[in-house]
Amino acid sequence: MLRKHFLLVLFILSSASHLLAQSVYAPLNQDYYHLIDRFEIKLGHFADGFHSSAKPLSRKGIVQLVDSIIADKSIPLNEQEFFNLRYLKNDNWEWASEKNYGNSEKPLWGKTIYQKASDAYAYRDKDFEIHASPVFNFDIGSASGGNQSTVSLNTRGVEIRGSVNQKVAFYTFLADNQSLIPDYVKNFVDDYNKNAGASPARFVPGMPSEGYTKRFKEDPYGTDFISSRAYIVFQASKNIQFQFGHDRNFIGTGFRSMLLSDNAPPYLFLKINTRIGRFQYQNLFAQLKNASPDTTFTSKNLPSKYMAAHHISINLSKKINIGLFESVILTRKAGEGFDINYLNPVIFYRSIESFAGSTDNALIGFDIKANLARRMSLYGQVMVDELYGRELFTGNGFWTNKFGFQAGVKFINLLGIENLDWQSEFNAARPFTYSHNTGAHYSHYSQALAHPLGANFTEWSHIVRFQPTNRLNLSGKLIWANFGEDTNSGDNVGKDILKDYDTRKQNGGFFVGNGRNTGTTIIDLRASFQLKHNLFIDAHYFSRNYESAKANLNTNASIFSVGLRLNSAYRQMIF
Repeated sequence: MLRKHFLLVLFILSSASHLLAQSVYAPLNQDYYHLIDRFEIKLGHFADGFHSSAKPLSRKGIVQLVDSIIADKSIPLNEQEFFNLRYLKNDNWEWASEKNYGNSEKPLWGKTIYQKASDAYAYRDKDFEIHASPVFNFDIGSASGGNQSTVSLNTRGVEIRGSVNQKVAFYTFLADNQSLIPDYVKNFVDDYNKNAGASPARFVPGMPSEGYTKRFKEDPYGTDFISSRAYIVFQASKNIQFQFGHDRNFIGTGFRSMLLSDNAPPYLFLKINTRIGRFQYQNLFAQLKNASPDTTFTSKNLPSKYMAAHHISINLSKKINIGLFESVILTRKAGEGFDINYLNPVIFYRSIESFAGSTDNALIGFDIKANLARRMSLYGQVMVDELYGRELFTGNGFWTNKFGFQAGVKFINLLGIENLDWQSEFNAARPFTYSHNTGAHYSHYSQALAHPLGANFTEWSHIVRFQPTNRLNLSGKLIWANFGEDTNSGDNVGKDILKDYDTRKQNGGFFVGNGRNTGTTIIDLRASFQLKHNLFIDAHYFSRNYESAKANLNTNASIFSVGLRLNSAYRQMIF
């Protein structure tokens, strides 16, 4: 049903759309997007081509930002920053105004392969454009502190993007993967899979941020899966753009998002982006997969649930941006599909929920960002799932007061040291935030759509990045988290967002950390050297100390790995 609505809307609008050049999006990648955030801070005002709180960002807008930086002679740039600007523009060369920009110094096979530094093959004329490149990520390492002593990742695939008649753009990423995961990842996966209820084993995900997986060579730590993302984009008018496909989305400026993150697997969606002056309005309609104890499964299909969300981003000034976010997760009986009432792109979703007499899960959020003095960015978010005003300030810990928040800061050139950047971020969510009693949990394929820790947690992150030479990047993360876990399967202290909140044992006394108090300390260090465009060699050290109120559950895991990757984001599993 949802697919039919999507396709009908696409057909009508594509028939009426004008012949306007449009852009696909740069894939979500924290290393890549850090460069963009950094240059926007250094620019001194927000970029003209996008609102950076709604990701992914268009390749066209990225080039516009690069050109703005280069054109502003008042901005001091060092050698590494010039290198990064060239890197970003080479990666999006189709939007460069200069003729032959991005040409490779050493093309192969009669100047057919790698004619452009960023693309293995590229072709462009007035009617058709295509960029195609191989993808791989080979990583191997040793692990201690558990049963698994070897970890690895073997990814091979292809990435393709292009356009037809400068009217419809397209993007495809497809990769086959095999991985040996460490104990802490397997424990994390097993924890959310235990709530897959009656889900057939073939539906159970075995890798964070992925959907369907299967066991690799019958190894309990081995997983075999396909990663795929694909979408089409077209410009309906000068200010309105449509995107339809299978991918992730991210709302916010931080390392995490309390509103909508890229933690869960890709999902089917229709997105409408409207940009007028200082306003950007985004509508998102998505089909999600429901895997929780209170859903009914068949041998053939994983049941669907749906999300409708909108986010308005407003540049109050050249340096201050605020956003308002609302989403609703809805479940329906088999065969009913998406409720078309939620297709209204400008209505308040809570009013629809009340009018329909439904028990859908509606959430409201707020985000803010301020770029100051060309040196720093302050940002934050608030997500409200439910509030009961009478109990909000009593201090009784009433269960219906469900909300989370984020506060963060980014500094560039910390202490006057060029290319040294620091980010500090605090996230927290009260018990039962994002959970529901009808299967309408804020999740997809058993995984949280916001923070990977779910609810009932606090987390404080510190991230340092340093680029001592053009091609070498160093990064370090120190992350403390505290959360309350269920002491047994019959408990529900509000951390597990897949559990029905009606299974709680009382109405009050719920505070962050209630339950079996648990803390984690994570150290994540990485050195990445860019051999050629988007070809990286990585050396990685990871340590995770897990301390529980129940001492026999304590673990201390450490991993050292090296890898080589091409056109692939570094796969981070930090939770």
